[in-house]
Amino acid sequence: MLVKYELLKILRKKSTLIVMAVSLIVTGFLFGLPIMQYQIYDPNGVIKGTEGIAYEKKQFAELSVPLSEEYVAKTIREVQELFQDPEHVGNDGNERFLIGDAYWNGVAPREKLLALIASTYSAPDEIQGYNSLPDLDRKEAASFYRKREEKIEALLDQPSRALSREQKEYWRGMADEVEIPLQYGYYGGWEVIISSFELLLFAVLAICIATAPVFAGEFQAGTDAVILSAKYGKTKLITAKIAAAFLFGTAAFILHVLLACGLPLAAFGIDGWDLPLQIANTVIPYPFTFLQAVLINIGIIYLILLAMIGLTLFLSAKMKTPYLVLTVLVPLLFLPIFLTPDGTTGTYNLILFLLPYRAVMPEFSKYISYQSGGLVMDALTVRAILYAMIAAVMPLLAGLGFKKHSD
Repeated sequence: MLVKYELLKILRKKSTLIVMAVSLIVTGFLFGLPIMQYQIYDPNGVIKGTEGIAYEKKQFAELSVPLSEEYVAKTIREVQELFQDPEHVGNDGNERFLIGDAYWNGVAPREKLLALIASTYSAPDEIQGYNSLPDLDRKEAASFYRKREEKIEALLDQPSRALSREQKEYWRGMADEVEIPLQYGYYGGWEVIISSFELLLFAVLAICIATAPVFAGEFQAGTDAVILSAKYGKTKLITAKIAAAFLFGTAAFILHVLLACGLPLAAFGIDGWDLPLQIANTVIPYPFTFLQAVLINIGIIYLILLAMIGLTLFLSAKMKTPYLVLTVLVPLLFLPIFLTPDGTTGTYNLILFLLPYRAVMPEFSKYISYQSGGLVMDALTVRAILYAMIAAVMPLLAGLGFKKHSD
């Protein structure tokens, strides 16, 4: 009953209703923006919105195939043959490209696939498109997965990464778990979700704003002395306040996630949920499908939220008004936006990747790892452990902090 009462206390605040309404509107707008802004081209011009999405999905219908080395080699040969006819080739002085029907019929329907293939044959940190494929010889074209392994090895050996032997072995072992040949297909909705995870940080802030008055509101109203002098004021009531804050945060988070994922999947479809992440970038080492990747990162964001609620409660128990709580939370959540990593190693970068703003981004292709002795863990694992620990400790400190006001 106490938990229910405290939960209703949070829900009935006008500020909670306003903040949640604004947050849901902002989340809906931000995750709906890729749908409204979506555009693709055909020979007649641009196709926008849902009509453009339907056009792209139709193009992908013939591309849902296993990327066997034979299929990749055949695809490369087809592009090379198109470049052999001078009438099909344009030149802007820097590079050659296909024009006319050769482009619209031979490249446009599968340009994303061709870019994926070309990037696998390119050197690390190079961006290559389909127009680099004519430079490949037949031996290279027939060794797609060997080239993928070589590129991963080259990435691991880059001096700027400064990876230890144990870290390299860790990433090699993970990359070896990826099943080949890769199954290709359409994954538009999942691509939008994965590239937009940082936008959920606004939802995290909104939930923290709503829970900031849990203890500080009692100080502000002058009711803290009454609560703490009551029979269960220092025990069950404090526990009920903390539990209500986490229940509210969980329910609000579920609403935001359903909206954030529901809009792209409703517009682009759920196609691709069972496809491997590597069809977006072949050097991604994580052996996840798109659905697994989304669920895992949502789980990490949820742990970040729980940790931030815990921190909010702790600050609320120590500060006299909810506004003072926000003076700490807002910079913590959003100042890292202005901090840019200059690599994937070093103390500065490794700390930055663990701060809330960066921690909500999966960054699957960056090979970010942490090592202690012979133990190596990837960024996703470290984030999950770190924020789970914070989420467990902070509520205890919040309870102790609120009790001390009676001393």
